[in-house]
Parts: sequence; structure tokens; C-alpha cells
Amino acid sequence: MKKYQKKLQEHKITQSMSRKGNCLDNAVIENFFDLLKSELLYLQEFESMAHFEKELDEYLELNCPINVRHQLTFTGYFYV
Repeated sequence: MKKYQKKLQEHKITQSMSRKGNCLDNAVIENFFDLLKSELLYLQEFESMAHFEKELDEYLELNCPINVRHQLTFTGYFYV
């Protein structure tokens, strides 16, 4: 686990975890990733990482408000 945490730090990624026993902490992001998987990942095969990144970018443009995309871009949480 320490190697994983070190890699996160190297890439300036903030690790976020729920509080123990509180499943609602991540409800919104869990829902987002559920939709992302069912609407994008499971519907097609990607030829390359570049193809995936292009499709992901298009998905986010259509499904995320501009302020969310902006936050994701600059916090390093998710946006590619």
C-alpha cells in the first residue's frame, strides 16, 4: 500500500477515503462512475489509450457541467 500512496504523491494526486461506516460520503462520485461505466466503458472497445481519452473527453463534455470539468482538470482528481 505504501508504494501506491507514494505513486499518488509523485503524481500530485490526492487520495480520498470515506469515513468508517458512512457509505454516503462518496455517493455522488460512486453514482458518476456507475454511469460512466454503463454509458461509456461497457458499450464499446477502445483501440488505444488515445481512443479512450478522446471518447472520455467527449463523454465529459456532454455529461458534466463546465464548472465540474474545470475543477477536475486542476485538482488532479480525475480528468484526463
